[in-house]
Amino acid sequence: MSTSTPTSAIPSLADALVRSDILFEREELDTLIADMGRRIDAALDGERAVFLTVMNGALMFGGQLALTIRTDLEFDYVHATRYRGATSGSDLHWLREPVVSLQGRTVLLVDDILDEGHTLKAVRDDCLHRGAKRVLVATLCCKRHDRRVEGIDSDFNGVELPDRYVFGYGMDYYEQGRNLPAIYALQE
Repeated sequence: MSTSTPTSAIPSLADALVRSDILFEREELDTLIADMGRRIDAALDGERAVFLTVMNGALMFGGQLALTIRTDLEFDYVHATRYRGATSGSDLHWLREPVVSLQGRTVLLVDDILDEGHTLKAVRDDCLHRGAKRVLVATLCCKRHDRRVEGIDSDFNGVELPDRYVFGYGMDYYEQGRNLPAIYALQE
């Protein structure tokens, strides 16, 4: 049984773009991500960390962020999701766990967005359960609202977003628009 949305039922990205505002252009994000890389370098202080990217959303941001960090890193990824192509979350689904040993290591957990935090908290807690000595969370953006689960926050964050549906720069609109070079928000 397929859990994906039939192609005929997927809302149009073109229609969404017409009903959206651009919140952050690529040039501004480039500057913020470079600054974040410098701050992460300072926090790592030469320690080789595991750079653990949350797929699919953090793919573009993670790659760009990694290139700004001078400290040597070991790379791995996880794939955990609550959205599965929809615009609202449900139960957490683990599609891939980390392969690299996290025992006694610092993990730099990289994701595109910290919204309510269910997914990031579950992945962070899993890293600690696997023996990570510390987990630093780096997100491209955080939403401003009061629905965040207790016990999760970003150690490094690029931008704050309004409490609207956002997409682009790794974030999707019904699995579309991840490769847009800006962050968009649907108009209220």
